[in-house]
Amino acid sequence: MRGVPSGDVLRRRVETANPPLNPYAVTLVEGVQAHVDRIDELLATYAVGWTLDRMPAVDRNILRIGAYELLWCSDVPDGVAISEAVGLARELSTDESPAFVNGLLSRLQQLKPSLTL
Repeated sequence: MRGVPSGDVLRRRVETANPPLNPYAVTLVEGVQAHVDRIDELLATYAVGWTLDRMPAVDRNILRIGAYELLWCSDVPDGVAISEAVGLARELSTDESPAFVNGLLSRLQQLKPSLTL
């Protein structure tokens, strides 16, 4: 939201470590960063009627995390990844965001076997 690369923010937070960062949060930031181009391509392709730039920043980043967990984290069940993303959207974004996040991540889940990652 501030226009600062997530890797820079993560690096500064790890250095200060006050309060200490949850190791899984670090994994999510690094994982999304490693796959952001493919994640954004998938989101842009399957977000009917929305471009990445038009999405609220909160929704876009929740979707990135959800897509990363869904497609690259084999230890996270698909339903959990989607449910957690929808919960974050419910807490942090607009009234329409949970349905949008659920629909887009569910579509990626359906397509998962045929996607080239």
